[in-house]
Amino acid sequence: MSSVSVSATGGCLCGAVSFEIRGSLRGVVACHCSQCRRTHGHFAAYTQCRTNELEFTEDRGLKWYVSSDQAKRGFCQECGASLFWQPAGASDTSVSAGCLNQPSGLRQVGHIYCDDIADYYTLSDELPKYPGSSKGAFRNGQARLPDDK
Repeated sequence: MSSVSVSATGGCLCGAVSFEIRGSLRGVVACHCSQCRRTHGHFAAYTQCRTNELEFTEDRGLKWYVSSDQAKRGFCQECGASLFWQPAGASDTSVSAGCLNQPSGLRQVGHIYCDDIADYYTLSDELPKYPGSSKGAFRNGQARLPDDK
């Protein structure tokens, strides 16, 4: 599946954070790690864009939380919506797919951190599944199977 070239818009529930994305969006990847589960209440579904292509049209509610040595998470401090995930030192920002205005034109391309999946659900689709990080396998919307070198 290739990247979708769009101008996307989105925001939080209360409107204190809104944004535009100009450029390419990666297909949606579901993350099943314990941090995403605690942040979102279930698994997280993220697309991704270049950080320099993400422009805030409203950011009065935006707050960043450093959740680990590897990343920080952006959320609305007014309504609590979880919106972004940024790896430390990376030039990309992951954007919560659920906060994009519809239609987004995106499709899910895979799953990561499947070894950390909660015990109350299973994955039954045929999309690629990684036990941990995909190590960039979904970059530019391209998915390769976990066994691929």
